[in-house]
Amino acid sequence: MLALGFSAGLPLLLVLGTLSFRLREAGIDRSTIGYLSWVGLAYGFKWVWAPLVDRVPIPLLTPWLGRRRSWLLLAQLGVAAGLVGMAWADPRASLTAVVWCALAVAFASATQDIALDAYRIESAPTEQQPALAASYQTGYRLAMIWAGAGVLWLAARAQGGAAGYDHAAWQAAYLVMAASMALGVLTVLLSPEPAPRPIPPARNAGEWVRSALIEPFADFFKRYKWQAALILALIAVYRISDVVMGIMANPFYVDMGYTKDEVAAVTKVYGVIMTLAGAFVGGALALRFGVMRILMLGAALSALTNLLFAWLAGHGHSVPALIAVVSADNLASGIASAAFVGYLSSLTNISYSATQYALFSSLMLMLPKFIAGFSGDYVNAFGYAGFFTSTALLGLPVLVLVALAMRVQRKPSG
Repeated sequence: MLALGFSAGLPLLLVLGTLSFRLREAGIDRSTIGYLSWVGLAYGFKWVWAPLVDRVPIPLLTPWLGRRRSWLLLAQLGVAAGLVGMAWADPRASLTAVVWCALAVAFASATQDIALDAYRIESAPTEQQPALAASYQTGYRLAMIWAGAGVLWLAARAQGGAAGYDHAAWQAAYLVMAASMALGVLTVLLSPEPAPRPIPPARNAGEWVRSALIEPFADFFKRYKWQAALILALIAVYRISDVVMGIMANPFYVDMGYTKDEVAAVTKVYGVIMTLAGAFVGGALALRFGVMRILMLGAALSALTNLLFAWLAGHGHSVPALIAVVSADNLASGIASAAFVGYLSSLTNISYSATQYALFSSLMLMLPKFIAGFSGDYVNAFGYAGFFTSTALLGLPVLVLVALAMRVQRKPSG
């Protein structure tokens, strides 16, 4: 799970955060970078094709590897191929090619997430799942360091210290990222296929759709009734401050004059370490004070730390200031994430846990990602300080929804 977590975490930044740094350095305008963040919506719609990954065999591969490993291998090869395409495509000459390759990576990565969740759940009994999840998260975070700090460090080394955009340097860095997917591929080939979970055969297409798609969603509304609207609204906007702000973070660093090495050292290394620390603190606090109270704390901190970026925009280029701002922001993000995962888990019915959790985790990205697409236009119109202040204000409705949700008596999850 450590190696498979690495394989799952590698593509995310390469089509979102790191890519926005590369594009801004290449001279792509902020509005275009904002719109290109919609590539990340592929992760928000993965529940649509999750039933196919769960049930449809792949010719040749499934008889050889089994249902779970065949989909994992196909998805990993798709990620690697897409990253090779992103390496060769020069955004200054053909931005369209970069976009199509990024879409391919995002789609394959989302498919890998679906197959990997199922593989993890079916590979061990319930009492061993926390250990598998911890290993997975560790591998995922290590991959984020490699795909964030690592790719910037590789590009800087290949560029030889020269300033500005160097396509050959970014090409070399992305090819190394594509080769790094070999760890996941090798792990899939050497790992055992979990015992197949029997799926009652559907007598017709209507019965298949009902059991795979309709019943998990109908169960949620049956249990929560009118309260379901409040819960879904909270899920849809809880991370909106972080997600909308995050799209313009890397262009902001470029425009503020921070080098690849500075961003690699500060935003990726410090950021990931503080996110892990925040997740630990958030989990411990949730056990002590309850999930809902820490959900409120995480929402408040996520909004407030965005104001620190507004301050940094006026402060100017300063590595110590960047360290302080990024550390505070990622600590808050870790606390919010830990509480939010606990909240989502409490909402699911164990009979439909995979599908319902996929729906919740997808829903939390769709609206924020859509709004984030316009972030470049907003920065162009009002500047970075105004943008970061506005993203903090986006957190105010979240606080209201958390307060209302705290009054909702949740029913047992079955």
